Amino acid sequence: MNIYVKYLLVTIVAFATTFIFAYPVIKFMKRLKAGQPILSYVDKHEGKSGTPTMGGIMFLAGMCVTAAAFGAMSFTLGAVAVAVTLCYGLIGFLDDFIKVRTKHNQGLKAYQKVIGQAGVAIIVTIFCYRNPYVTSTIAIPFTDITVDLSWGYIPFCFILFIAMTNAVNLTDGLDGLVAKTSTAGFTALAAIIVYMLATVADESNPAYRQQLDSVGVFTFAMIGALLAFIWFNSNPAKIFMGDTGSLSIGGALAVVTVFIKNPFINLLIGIMYVVSCISVIVQVLVYKAKKKRVFLMAPYHHHLEYKGIKESKIVTYYTLITVIGGLIAVISVVV
Repeated sequence: MNIYVKYLLVTIVAFATTFIFAYPVIKFMKRLKAGQPILSYVDKHEGKSGTPTMGGIMFLAGMCVTAAAFGAMSFTLGAVAVAVTLCYGLIGFLDDFIKVRTKHNQGLKAYQKVIGQAGVAIIVTIFCYRNPYVTSTIAIPFTDITVDLSWGYIPFCFILFIAMTNAVNLTDGLDGLVAKTSTAGFTALAAIIVYMLATVADESNPAYRQQLDSVGVFTFAMIGALLAFIWFNSNPAKIFMGDTGSLSIGGALAVVTVFIKNPFINLLIGIMYVVSCISVIVQVLVYKAKKKRVFLMAPYHHHLEYKGIKESKIVTYYTLITVIGGLIAVISVVV
């Protein structure tokens, strides 16, 4: 089958499968009264209290079914990409479940969540370091230079997974925000993978091409599944992705960039996640030092809300900037 046709089918099947899962998941969450508790100080979102959460289950299910149907799990890199995404999704699910059970916005304790994230990060980092298709070599964007980090790859990769999962988690605060920005990010990664398969991957090494193709199937499955989720998550959201979704997306973005040996492009495809992290760090540090707030509320998207910008516009701005970042990321690999 032509690779372009296959990836198109992967996207369509993932979309359709997630769409099918959506209605029973939303109905089940409503029956369980699995509504998202809203933080008391986020008063602009009081009307969203009770909206079903843990919607990440929908697109994770759609992605898994599609990845399995198209053989991604038959190859090591594809199987590990799915496994890493599900492991982070499980951590998020536990966090969401506790919030729903206790009817409070405090789920897993911070140290519990970090231990879980770190555990997965350590395992996947060691796997990447020892895997012959990944290794400790990374590419430098906009150049033909590759660098072998040797043992330094392990702390580098570990920090990447922790940073990405938490950055996406911080950004998940508006209807459709993470779903749309991450879809843009995965689309950029998909374009890079297609380019690599067409021009970079050595045709004399069919084993590597199969491994890379399995990552491509995973990436396009995430795109299709997220597109279906956007249908239900756009403002006003019928369901939130919860930590189940945001942590799994962060892990998925990180694992794909590591597998294609371009981890630095996370700064481009995840540019708005970087903004969220920086805004929180600056807010905390300045407040501790001077007892003053730099932003009306952190992360930055809440600051924009309090400046009077409509939620839908903020999501549009974030998505457009991510699309631009994604285009730059593709160019950085292609040139």
